[in-house]
Amino acid sequence: MPDTTDADGLTVGQVSTRLGVTVRALHHWDEIGLARPSLRTAAGYRLYTAGDLERLHRIVVYRELGLGLDRIQAVLDDPAADVPGALRAQRAQVAERIERLQQLGAGLDRMIDAHERGLLLTAEQQAEVFGARWNPDWPAQARRRYGDTAQWLQYAERSASRSPEEWQAVADAMAGLERALGDAMDAGVAPGSPEANRLVERHREVFASYFPLTRQMQVCLGRKFEADPGFAAHYDGIRPGLATWFRRIIDAGARAHGIDPDTATWQ
Repeated sequence: MPDTTDADGLTVGQVSTRLGVTVRALHHWDEIGLARPSLRTAAGYRLYTAGDLERLHRIVVYRELGLGLDRIQAVLDDPAADVPGALRAQRAQVAERIERLQQLGAGLDRMIDAHERGLLLTAEQQAEVFGARWNPDWPAQARRRYGDTAQWLQYAERSASRSPEEWQAVADAMAGLERALGDAMDAGVAPGSPEANRLVERHREVFASYFPLTRQMQVCLGRKFEADPGFAAHYDGIRPGLATWFRRIIDAGARAHGIDPDTATWQ
């Protein structure tokens, strides 16, 4: 409780200091009839009494508990007000808010982990989803290499909310695309043909599970698929020569949209 000793005749500034509330708040409470000073000086200035100060202290306590000003006025001025009931209702709201904040905290933890680790899956889950050839060190390597890019941030945001089952769906979609690429190459599908261009667009759609992929960025990926030993071994392991054929259909698809593959950049 506030010290109300010799409290009669306190100015709004003195009350503001004692209770730790702003002068503006005190003026507002005065205007709406929530807490009006009981005394006036000869010059007409309002002064607070010890009783006023006690009422103000209760207002501050109830406000800190989250009650709105209308509800506080009802609690203070209605003799029949169910004060314990009002406080229990407020406690229930606080409990709900705490639960929401805890959920938010858990979501933030996942987002932080996703930005730092990439995949929020155990090594065993990664092997189950992506296959025995998957290296669980790859996400950490990607983080070191691409962690300061906008695409890594987009990837992490998707990863933070993705379950193992959703990752399995992504892996299945990519595996289905790679089978279709191999079958198309075997069938003699020519770069620039409608079927090849559909596969190029399908690749962009599937890859968007990681981050949005522009056509220029796709051209850059196509180069990497052919030139990088790891990527080339992966695609050529599906079909000999698939890495080069895949790069060629990506380049042809880019040309159909006015993009010169020789000058395309990561943008």
